[in-house]
Amino acid sequence: MLRFLDAGESHGKTLVAIIDGFPAGLKIDVDFINRQLLLRQSGYGRGGRQRIEKDTVEFLSGVRFGETIGSPIAMAIRNKDFDNWKDIMDPFAEYSEKKRVTRPRPGHADLTGYLKFDREDIRDVLERSSARETAIRTAVGALCELLLREVDVSFISFVAAIGKVRASIDVCDNLEEKILNSPVFCPDEKASDLMIAEIEDAKRKGESLGGVVEAIAKGVVPGLGSYAQWDRRLDARLSFGIMGIQAVKAVEIGDGFDSAFKFGSEIHDEIYYDNGYKRYTNRAGGIEGGMSNGEDIVVKAYMKPIPTLKKGLRSVNIETHEKEISHFERSDVCAVPALSVVVRSVLAFELARAYLEKFGSDTVGEFVKRVNEYKTYLKTK
Repeated sequence: MLRFLDAGESHGKTLVAIIDGFPAGLKIDVDFINRQLLLRQSGYGRGGRQRIEKDTVEFLSGVRFGETIGSPIAMAIRNKDFDNWKDIMDPFAEYSEKKRVTRPRPGHADLTGYLKFDREDIRDVLERSSARETAIRTAVGALCELLLREVDVSFISFVAAIGKVRASIDVCDNLEEKILNSPVFCPDEKASDLMIAEIEDAKRKGESLGGVVEAIAKGVVPGLGSYAQWDRRLDARLSFGIMGIQAVKAVEIGDGFDSAFKFGSEIHDEIYYDNGYKRYTNRAGGIEGGMSNGEDIVVKAYMKPIPTLKKGLRSVNIETHEKEISHFERSDVCAVPALSVVVRSVLAFELARAYLEKFGSDTVGEFVKRVNEYKTYLKTK
């Protein structure tokens, strides 16, 4: 089974991941992984740290001569900002009150993490709970995307809303070009300009903004996941993975939320046959009964505003229990564009895991052969 664990703190030395169960024989396009890391750091509304960090992935094991070899893959992203924090973030630094945090931020892991682990400094919590962790998760997902390219699965993601601004998006041939030309990764040019204005307004007010991102996987075969057990349903697994991203508060698959307010005839995708079974529409987002149905997988993630506000919120000092304004840690005004990259990576990981569970294999060659045989079988039905 494909799985990974990651570790590392926001201002620590390194972010690391160990991926187990990845097949041998994949030629790795490191430039593609690094481009995804660059995109995660980009997007209008990011904070000052992005001018310090230039994330690149380093493979420590599981790869020889640019190719996966079947053993666990260890990946690392060095935190360049660590040089500015090593006096308090080196694992064996002398204890210091410097940059100690005692005023928890509402909406963050700060207070509950402090209580759960009985720490004296909230920095022990915020360093790991920070969304900086998504950098290594993006690298893992990009590697999985490279694997799925071998079986003709492709991905795209974009921003659908920031704050009160909603985009009108048509899925078209030059969609990716429009996304990359937008400072907020939104293919609707008019909405993109309004989103930038919304971010600037929030910045002036000392506020933060959330929004909605959409990710699409094309070319996915039917039959991934299963209806047989609740924890094998593909929609459940995708939702679990995406909800695991910091600040995501809701996940929608297809027209999920609207489904609750319509008649069945308005929401279910009617079927026809044309060299295979197809749907006239894709309101289900490519998943029916917990399984992929052959249509595009479409997921949306809803992100709350980042809990670090420059103007602060009412809070309490954990030492005195006196009322104080919450701590301000250097942060973004809006990280919704970055979220679009992370959601794409999580979708790629979960689909790669589902593909490998269905088709198995120790090598990329076996994997591709079995997927192609399955596609041939589908044409006979």
